[in-house]
Amino acid sequence: MARPRPEAFKKVKTVAENRRARFDYAIDEVFEAGIVLQGTEVKSLRFGEGSIAESYAEVKDEQVWLVNSNIPEFSHGNRYNHEPKRPRKLLLHQREIAKLHGAVARKGMTLVPLSIYFNGQGRAKVELALAKGKNAADKRETTKEREWKREQGRLLKEHG
Repeated sequence: MARPRPEAFKKVKTVAENRRARFDYAIDEVFEAGIVLQGTEVKSLRFGEGSIAESYAEVKDEQVWLVNSNIPEFSHGNRYNHEPKRPRKLLLHQREIAKLHGAVARKGMTLVPLSIYFNGQGRAKVELALAKGKNAADKRETTKEREWKREQGRLLKEHG
């Protein structure tokens, strides 16, 4: 059984969330990764700006990169501002990177960021999922299941 996570590693403030990810992908495993940011990017994220809706992660040269994530320029950043859509390096253990690389190369899986958040220590983290794309039939099945669960809740509330 896994040890309970210390208080410092809990999600404190979620900045960006990829809501479509759980609908479009069958999520296999979730990893927590650190993210290498510039100063103005951190400030922009603290203001709650940022989007990971169309982003994905890829393994290149034994490093993991977050591609196509959008962190808008900081309003008071003047000449020190960052590029909004630049690739950002993700920090993972070598063992985890090897596992992700193997799954993407062999099983045809995708690395999808689920959310960007700040933990108890104030560090920006990315919740990264190892996922497989769903086809249209799977998506319909997911929708049916969700509606059935909602209906069950209604029925139990009426009779309970």
